[in-house]
Formats: sequence, C-alpha cells, structure tokens
Amino acid sequence: MRLTRYTDYALRTLIYVGLHEPRQSSIAEIARAYGISESHLTKVVHQLGRLGLIRTIRGRGGGLRLARAPGEIVVGAVARQTEDDLALVECFSGGACAITAPCRLRRVLGEALSAFLAVLDRYTLADLIEDPEGRDIAKLLGLHQDGDEFAPIASV
Repeated sequence: MRLTRYTDYALRTLIYVGLHEPRQSSIAEIARAYGISESHLTKVVHQLGRLGLIRTIRGRGGGLRLARAPGEIVVGAVARQTEDDLALVECFSGGACAITAPCRLRRVLGEALSAFLAVLDRYTLADLIEDPEGRDIAKLLGLHQDGDEFAPIASV
C-alpha cells in the first residue's frame, strides 16, 4: 500500500499546524519547513479546510489553525478523505479481469487494505504530535518552545 504525495502533504500539514497551535501557520512557512511546493500545498490546505480539519483565516493577520482538537482528527479518516483511489488492483474499481469470480486475490488484498486502514484508524493527530516526539519534530521544523507553546524561530 502506498499513499499519494497529496495525503502525505495533508498529514504533514496537520502535524505542523498542530504543533504550532495556538499560533496561526501560513502555507509559505509550512512549505518552507518541509521543502515542498507552495502551489501543491495550497491545494491540500484548501481541501483540509473543506473537510473541516483546518480553519483558514484570510487577509492580514490570517493563517491556518486546526478546526478540531488533535485527538478528534483520525489519521485513517484523513487518508480516506485525501486519497483519490484506494483500489489496490483493477478489479476493486470495477475493472475487467478474466478471473474475478473465483479469484481469492481480491479478497486477500481487500483484507490487507482493511487491516492497513484499521491501523491508521487507531491513531489521531494527537498521537503524532505528543511529546517527546512532538518537541523533536517541532525543532526539526524550525519551531521552538516558548513557554508551553511552540513559536517559529526567527529567520536570520
């Protein structure tokens, strides 16, 4: 099973914004922290906003914030909502196959996909950003501890 870059960016965006709470984040700073394209990230952020996972505040002083508590954002749900196609093989999406009726491969792969998603469903964004890993990730992303909150490290 391989998730698309789109889902990867969605999860990384949620991690960044979650670690940066309660401060607002910007697409530019997230893109810079991960070394990814702002234009691709803009599409991801737009969908995360439509899904109700982040709030986008426009205009001067605007930015991104989580729309839900990290413990309410389930990793498996994010994967399902951001992946265009979880069909592992052609027959999952109604494609023709000469052996579809008696084939066990479809059932085995279906079971494997269900198990993969079940594992992702056991985790929330809170699990991905809690300490001590959360502090390590924040440091790698250019965030540092400011009291009990993370703040962006000033650019030099």
